[in-house]
Amino acid sequence: MALFHFHVTQIKRSAGQSIVTSAAYRAGEKLFSEYYGEVSDYTHKGGVVCTDILLPPQAPAEYQDRATLWNAVEKAERGKKAQLAYSFDIALQNELSLDENIALARQFVSEQLVGRGMIADFAIHQPDKEDGGIPNPHFHILCPIRPIEPDGKWGCKQRRRYHLDEAGNRIMGEDGKPLFDAVPTTDWGDPATLEEWRRVWAEMVNAKFAEKGLECRVDHRSYERQGVDTPPTIHEGVAVRQMEARGITTDKGDFNRWVRKARDLLRGLRKKITDLTDWIKAAKDELSKPQGLDLAALLTAYYEGRNAGAWSRNARIGNLKNFAEAINYLTEKGITTLEDLEAHIAAQSERTEAINTSMKAKRTRLNELKELLRLVDLYRDTKPIYDKWKGIKWKGQREKFELEHEGDLRTFHMTRRKLDKHRSPAGKIPAHAWEQEQARLEQEYKAEYEQYKPIEDDLRRLQQVKRNADTALHQQEQTRQKRREAER
Repeated sequence: MALFHFHVTQIKRSAGQSIVTSAAYRAGEKLFSEYYGEVSDYTHKGGVVCTDILLPPQAPAEYQDRATLWNAVEKAERGKKAQLAYSFDIALQNELSLDENIALARQFVSEQLVGRGMIADFAIHQPDKEDGGIPNPHFHILCPIRPIEPDGKWGCKQRRRYHLDEAGNRIMGEDGKPLFDAVPTTDWGDPATLEEWRRVWAEMVNAKFAEKGLECRVDHRSYERQGVDTPPTIHEGVAVRQMEARGITTDKGDFNRWVRKARDLLRGLRKKITDLTDWIKAAKDELSKPQGLDLAALLTAYYEGRNAGAWSRNARIGNLKNFAEAINYLTEKGITTLEDLEAHIAAQSERTEAINTSMKAKRTRLNELKELLRLVDLYRDTKPIYDKWKGIKWKGQREKFELEHEGDLRTFHMTRRKLDKHRSPAGKIPAHAWEQEQARLEQEYKAEYEQYKPIEDDLRRLQQVKRNADTALHQQEQTRQKRREAER
């Protein structure tokens, strides 16, 4: 019988877990943990039929080695309670051959995990039959939680999203430090992502069943979500499985067969009912949709109110002109109701926030590069003075020169100290690389700003229309309130 099992947990130091030990167990290998100084030997473990490590393009090639990969993860995670890796436990299907199961697992790992930039260490397990039972093939996947950056280095699990005021400045807390939210840098731990992975795996398995002409199917939803009200199957135990394997029927076996048959029948009936119900609901929803508030009517009311209080003919003409421009603008955008307007504002706000976040990151890096290149210039300007000072052998002359050039020498030592941490393994300061990065970031920033500016202008215009419409709504509500009071 087709089986769906897809479970994801985390390997954590806080739970006393070692990622090197976990990897060794799943792969059936002997690995040494540099972090704990211990050897984990699972070479005696049976049932491991296939292992592999799949890397995204940006990951270093040496991570193909299991010991190198997971010791690098241990080294990158410094916290005593660090979350080290996601651990997947996924059932394969007895209805498929071993080669088909391996190909299906590899396709899922490659497309859904490595395709998202994750490193995936997976192992296919095919336990031997035990005591007449049916083996349950499955596979394990270990994925580091910390992402890999484009340069091949470990990235951050979270980033800070600072609270900003209307002017874009950081809001400070009572302790004088800026307020921020810790935002995950990936969506790997999002429940919606797990739900998507479960759904995709079920669809891949079912597609393979259909390809082979099999009628069995799996469903990633719980029985409760599927609306299956039949009781669960009961545990048969080794003795019952042995009897059933020899062709001897048992009460437990009969009961479980009845449950499975009832579930299949209910699924078929519920699918037909669901399809009909969905069609009826969609039709009712479409017919019962309330008409959105007419923006043209709201803007007419707003500008009529402005004209009622206008003191001059020019002011009234200006109001008429603004009204005409607003209506033409909304017509071009296809915005007719207040709901449409709010949806456009939400969409443009999301776009501006995304671009602005990227621009801020580039501004920060450009400021860092500007300071580094300034230090390089100071270093180059003062190094000849330092070299001359070093070449003076006579103590008196040396002290006199040092006194005369005290400021330049102090500047040289300061710049050298700050630049030393950025030197290449060959001892060189990567000034040319910084200049290239600066030029590239400035070009990218300019391109993003050119993209950002019209969207921001559009958003401001939409927001102005929204404020005018809200004003008209408020005035209409006040008028209705006055009428109700007068009628009492």
